[in-house]
Amino acid sequence: MRISARADYAVRAVAQLAAQAVDEPVSAELIAAEQDIPHRFLEGILTALRRAGIIISQRGARGGHRLARPASEITVADVIRAVDGPLVWVRDARPSDLEFTGAAAPLLQVWVALRANVRAVLESVTVADLAAGRLPSLITSLTEDDAAWTQP
Repeated sequence: MRISARADYAVRAVAQLAAQAVDEPVSAELIAAEQDIPHRFLEGILTALRRAGIIISQRGARGGHRLARPASEITVADVIRAVDGPLVWVRDARPSDLEFTGAAAPLLQVWVALRANVRAVLESVTVADLAAGRLPSLITSLTEDDAAWTQP
């Protein structure tokens, strides 16, 4: 599975907003600087996040961006879906919309299982978890195995 730069930057930007001590709008420039995200690229990401209802944007001298709802109610999956669409695609289709025959028929269950596991991980982590630096035990247990950190 590949996480796009757009998805990575979006999650980092939303985590930055969640980490703010006060509920004041944060400028795109500050988010870009704090998270080392190209500003022009970030602007497009912020637009997608606003359209998805994850952030609210405010214009003016005291303008900027803030979360549209509590960070504890926004999952990493929500953010990725907002900027990249569904979490798992196979040939530009949802796994549940595919059909395989013959020896490849069981492959459909593999793709659906992959989607279920990706969802289990990304829907269990909230933006509040990231901002607080604490992750659910499901995540920490998966990363305790040294093999998780290496590419076979």
